[in-house]
Amino acid sequence: MAEPERRAALVAEARCWLGTPYCHQASARGAGCDCLGLVRGVWRALKGDEPEHLPPYSADWGESGGDEVLWQGLARHLRRVQSPLLPGDILLFRMRSRGVAKHLGILSLAGSAPRFIHAYCGHGVVESPLSRPWARRIAARFEMT
Repeated sequence: MAEPERRAALVAEARCWLGTPYCHQASARGAGCDCLGLVRGVWRALKGDEPEHLPPYSADWGESGGDEVLWQGLARHLRRVQSPLLPGDILLFRMRSRGVAKHLGILSLAGSAPRFIHAYCGHGVVESPLSRPWARRIAARFEMT
């Protein structure tokens, strides 16, 4: 599958998760997921089995030691991208300037009014504008190859 088609399929699958309730550590479309669970579910739908088993993690994982656990895990299985934003990019956010990067989303629309899909506590899986406050929090971007 060519890259544009692969990216379109990723966004289409992520949109299938819209409305899924937020549930920490879950990854079940329609039943519950967190931001990592959304990306894991999209991976399973497009690529098959997950590449590694995830241990249980707390909502503040990595905060105490300052380790970029999520970033390191993504880097093991996804390719880091530096190009302009493209739909299908996996976005890794740093929610606090000195905190670890620990929120994920999938860019659904690029251009002058970019949007992303993410699982957000209290909201479930939603498609949100990639506003300036969100865009400033992007720590890294990855793609599924």
